[in-house]
Amino acid sequence: MIRAIIVDDEAAGSVIIRYFIKMGKLPIEIVDEARDGAAALELIRQERPDLVFLDIQMPRLNGFELMRAVPEINYIIITAYESFQYAQQALRLGAKDILLKPVEFEPFCEAITRALGWKFTKNHLTNEIIEYIQQNYTQKIEVNELARMYYTTASHIARTFKKHMGVGVISYLHEVRIQKAISLMQNTDTGIKEIAEAVGYENINNFYKYFKQTTGCTPAAFREKRGKSGGEK
Repeated sequence: MIRAIIVDDEAAGSVIIRYFIKMGKLPIEIVDEARDGAAALELIRQERPDLVFLDIQMPRLNGFELMRAVPEINYIIITAYESFQYAQQALRLGAKDILLKPVEFEPFCEAITRALGWKFTKNHLTNEIIEYIQQNYTQKIEVNELARMYYTTASHIARTFKKHMGVGVISYLHEVRIQKAISLMQNTDTGIKEIAEAVGYENINNFYKYFKQTTGCTPAAFREKRGKSGGEK
């Protein structure tokens, strides 16, 4: 489960977030809440959540001060103040998204997608598998093992996942791995073989196969194009 904290001095804000999580069957666990910035700071340092839903105007420590104190967390700002300056400052401090109160369901789900870099569906089992793959894509993952973990059959997982995601489980796994590899190639000078191993490919030929299927070119050609456009190799 994705561990999250709600930081809002109004209880109503927490109620709607919890309701949306339940309604959307999102694999998010609210581990705690804080009603002021100082309490939130202590709570974040203690719990190290994956995600924080954060109001800006709070007693003792405002949202901006909190983000400066703990910048490495995924923050979704939820505020009643529609201000360009607020938005600009929040994004500059690393906020993943900004939602205006009263929060609506679809923008809420879209904000979580942007914050985490991957989307959920309206199916609980599919969401659980998506989360598992996102967190364990470097490991060997098989549908039969997923069936054992989630107390169902491989055929049920295959049908359900394909219905809600449009691709099979293993195809999705390869998509995740290749996207992670692309990110590494764009942001580091790590060798191609090392990148392949880092994203879960023991066989370099398999990495080349799925990379070309996804991007239309080989890893070497992709890096060469990047070097020409960005001045890096």
